[in-house]
Amino acid sequence: MEMMGNKERRAVNVKGLLRRNWLLIATVLSVLLGISLGVVVREYASLSHLHKQYFGFPGEILMRMLKLVILPLIISSMITGVAALDSEVSGKIGLRAVIYYFSTTIIAVILGIILVMTIKPGVSQEAENIDRTGTTPNVTTVDTLLDLLRNMFPENLVQACFQQYKTKRKELEPVKVLTNATTIPPLATTVMTIVENITKEYKIVGTYSDGINVLGLIVFCVAFGLVIGKMGDKGRILLEFFDALNEATMKLVQIIMCYMPFGILFLIAAKIIEVEDWEIFRKMGLYMVTVLSGLAIHATICLPLIFFIIVRKNPYTFTLGMAQALVTALMISSSSATLPVTFRCAEENNRIDKRITRFVLPVGATINMDGTALYEAVAAIFIAQLNDYALDVGQIVTISITATVASIGAAGVPNAGLVTMVIVLTAVGLPASDVTLIVAVDWLLDRFRTMINVLGDAYGAGIVQKLSKRELERMDLISDVDVANPFALETTLDDEECEKKSYVNGGFTVDKTDAISFTETSQF
Repeated sequence: MEMMGNKERRAVNVKGLLRRNWLLIATVLSVLLGISLGVVVREYASLSHLHKQYFGFPGEILMRMLKLVILPLIISSMITGVAALDSEVSGKIGLRAVIYYFSTTIIAVILGIILVMTIKPGVSQEAENIDRTGTTPNVTTVDTLLDLLRNMFPENLVQACFQQYKTKRKELEPVKVLTNATTIPPLATTVMTIVENITKEYKIVGTYSDGINVLGLIVFCVAFGLVIGKMGDKGRILLEFFDALNEATMKLVQIIMCYMPFGILFLIAAKIIEVEDWEIFRKMGLYMVTVLSGLAIHATICLPLIFFIIVRKNPYTFTLGMAQALVTALMISSSSATLPVTFRCAEENNRIDKRITRFVLPVGATINMDGTALYEAVAAIFIAQLNDYALDVGQIVTISITATVASIGAAGVPNAGLVTMVIVLTAVGLPASDVTLIVAVDWLLDRFRTMINVLGDAYGAGIVQKLSKRELERMDLISDVDVANPFALETTLDDEECEKKSYVNGGFTVDKTDAISFTETSQF
């Protein structure tokens, strides 16, 4: 009888496991099926360029649906996240998050430099043997950094939802000075044009390029959230609106995630069919191994170690809770597009306080780019090795600093990957045109570094929650203050509202019809 009971319990456990993780299992299976389908179609069917695009259509729909919810999700989560904290607490949380982002990015860069200097992937080959792909973006470091600051303060908020500001230098026509010289012997007049040696003059011309100006929106949402919080009862209606928008967006995300396995299957299969030159992977093998091993060490040793030291919990259990977001990031190679799934995994699987996730995750998806920083440091030194260019300690330090700064500013720059790579190369006097050597394998490495970026964001949210535990508890225990809106001190509750409030574990919780309920995540 006991054996029968054990078997039944095991069967129930397996069923429960499958029910809880069906989406993750389906996504992993769709990745494997997508790879198989891509290889089979590539081998046995000769598709034209047009048919290849038709083949990847279901994957394109998935990308469009995920990008569709980025805007309402970032705006609603940032505003409600900041407004649910007072300015002192949000300042402390923001500072902790930024310190964590900087620290992990610097660690990633140092790790990348150590690996590339040890493995030396560029020493054994020459640049002439590697095929170049694409064109070199024409950028300057100063203008790119100024564009980053310009994008933080968009002149039109609506335009910031779909366009970023970008400047380029336009050469001014030199002024020509004409002088007449007359010669008498042959009675003829010769006119000579003498052009003086003039330094080239440029003017800056502003243009707009397609893409959400995430940095500008985040700056606006943080400021707007702080203002709503300070408005007290007057700002409550706005807070409730944005919280309702956030909840509705997350419901949409749940629907989109049901389509995800099907979309990912065709997304990955179409990418395998599209790649024409697989030989490049053999030529760039050692470089790819260096980047991937750096990302693997950072994800499995560095980040978990930091998490364990601060939080004192099993980091690998935490990583398992983020598995769906990591697989999504690997497939679609976009931190922002993965954000809806990252929210869901962090809040539902890892039980991170919504006040933390709403504030920390959108900022992390924008400025926390550990994988990108590591990749840029490795790529810059790899190109130096290809060109037999010996780097001294000062130049290596320059690479580490520019890779860190460029990766943090990547979200505010159109065509971020190539542009930031050119900045790093230019900083140490390497030929910017050599960026075309690594473009051919960039699409694959980009997926892995995006996955590390997303994992870093999630660990950051867990660490910031632990460090901010005391402030969150204090907010939960202030009985006069609504958990949903800590600033509503002047609010006088009528009988109906008093009935909706209930006292739970020493702190007030709010009925689900109210703004935000933190019962799940309150720390006591």
